[in-house]
Amino acid sequence: MLRSPNQAARPVSPPDARARLLEGPILATLLRLSVPNIALVGAQLAVNIAETYFVGRLGTQALAGVSLVFPVVMLMQMMSAGAMGGGISSAIARALGGHRQDDAEALAWHAVLIALALGAGFTIVALVFGPSLYRLLGGDGATLGDALAYSNIVFGGAVFAWLMNSLASVLRGSGDMRTPAVILVAGALVMIAVSPLLIFGAGPLPGFGLRGAALALVAYYFAGSVLLGWRILRGATLVSLRPCRPCWPYFSRILKVGVPACVHAALINTAVAVTTGFVGVYGAAALAGYGIGARLEYLQIPIVFGLGATLVAMVGTNVGAGQFERARRIAWTGGLFAAGICGAIGTVVAVAPRLWAGAFTRDPEVLAVATQYFHIAGPSYAFLGLGMALYFSFQGTGRMLWPLLCVSLRILIIAAGCTLATRAFALGLGGLFAVTAAALVAFGAMYAVGVWRFFSHAGQRQKK
Repeated sequence: MLRSPNQAARPVSPPDARARLLEGPILATLLRLSVPNIALVGAQLAVNIAETYFVGRLGTQALAGVSLVFPVVMLMQMMSAGAMGGGISSAIARALGGHRQDDAEALAWHAVLIALALGAGFTIVALVFGPSLYRLLGGDGATLGDALAYSNIVFGGAVFAWLMNSLASVLRGSGDMRTPAVILVAGALVMIAVSPLLIFGAGPLPGFGLRGAALALVAYYFAGSVLLGWRILRGATLVSLRPCRPCWPYFSRILKVGVPACVHAALINTAVAVTTGFVGVYGAAALAGYGIGARLEYLQIPIVFGLGATLVAMVGTNVGAGQFERARRIAWTGGLFAAGICGAIGTVVAVAPRLWAGAFTRDPEVLAVATQYFHIAGPSYAFLGLGMALYFSFQGTGRMLWPLLCVSLRILIIAAGCTLATRAFALGLGGLFAVTAAALVAFGAMYAVGVWRFFSHAGQRQKK
């Protein structure tokens, strides 16, 4: 019979993985556990680049079709890995930190049920509304047909994508960063090798074109799900996967972090979309130049995720154990480290913008816009890194209202500031880029205030 989350928990001895999260040196532990996550991020970026390259060989039409689907695929990845996945890791980490082993195992099973439900939901939505969405994004004729050929297969296997990322999050929540990284990096390398065979064929094996690219991606999701599930079911991990009766309190522990995190992911994309709308008024060259800058901003989010997945586990475990002072130091250490990484990237492109922009275009007008953007916005990337790292720390605490306020403030500054810059003061693109930079500074600064407030109040409550 399933025990209520509020009943006494079955204590367990603290294995090395949990002891490391609770007692190990903060920076050394953070970096050591983050290395596998960063390797995984690199492998998944390589998959995206390789797939784009292979599909590009099928022609411009095929590439355009996949481009229509790509934002939706990325949204699913962000939601299943970083958003709902963060909710899963946070809930399990806090349970293990409080020595509630039964709760942790029940949460793992409920994470699987959530993954199955949301994966099925993505499949239904994509199959029913996909044609309308891709038309809205500009697809028609053969391009729309290619988009649907790719989309129907990828989202037909959406359950496996959600299941793979959810099982990986279960392991990360227990402090095991290595297992999901090894399995998923190996799968990514195999997928890169198999994709051209399925797309173009070899010998007696026929090529399936875009459908082959989609099949390779679904096969990666499926294999990752099977291997991660097998690893957990073997009992070789801190958390076992044991079916139990569904219980709302367990769903609630995951969803109260996962749902706001999914909204946060959508709002991050909205912030870029709002800026894009203002920039688009200045023509195609301005849009292309800003797009080059926005692409680098997007790239920093998965880089911070490599660090952030560890922050969720470390902060969550220590909050669950009542070690709020240590959790505070972990949050600040991770935030400042991420700020340093992203700040270094921003400084490089601010000083030498063509190192990045020159890889995408030789058009002097586009390069001029990208250069202007990096000169103004590049130095603010440190605050992007700070804010995103502290966002993952908030996931670890289980409190998600403040992150939604932070990203909403960013959108508000962009919308109001860009309106004033263009209509009231006629500041041109430079004004828009200054507003973008100011919004990033406010985003990071507000996260810093939130972390200070949360741990100050938590410490006061603990003393009482």
